[in-house]
Amino acid sequence: MSADMKFLVVDDFSTMRRIVRGLLKEIGYQNCEEAEDGVEALNMLKGAKFDFVVSDINMPNMTGFQLLTAIKADPNLKHLPVLMVTAEARKEDIVLAAQSGAAGYIVKPFTKATLEEKVLKIMQKMAAAA
Repeated sequence: MSADMKFLVVDDFSTMRRIVRGLLKEIGYQNCEEAEDGVEALNMLKGAKFDFVVSDINMPNMTGFQLLTAIKADPNLKHLPVLMVTAEARKEDIVLAAQSGAAGYIVKPFTKATLEEKVLKIMQKMAAAA
């Protein structure tokens, strides 16, 4: 797990992207880019190398679930861990996230500690699977 990992933060609210980006910086991840919806995110993922995706679920144009499905269906991207972010912790969302291949799930508003713990847990799982 290295500090130069590249994160893509996907959310239709720029304030939320800024918050997540700020928290990642505090944790020690400086390398962050932003996308405002799943469509933009997918184009960015196909065009450059990223290591980790943090995506909101409710977005216009392409939801977080649609983005997740597209990532998992792409042989070049399916290895990417996707941490889903949502405002409401609905049980069906959690189940769908897991079934669709999300690496984890986090509910807004969240603290730096929660984000850090989730990211670490996902990294450990990936290291174990590698």
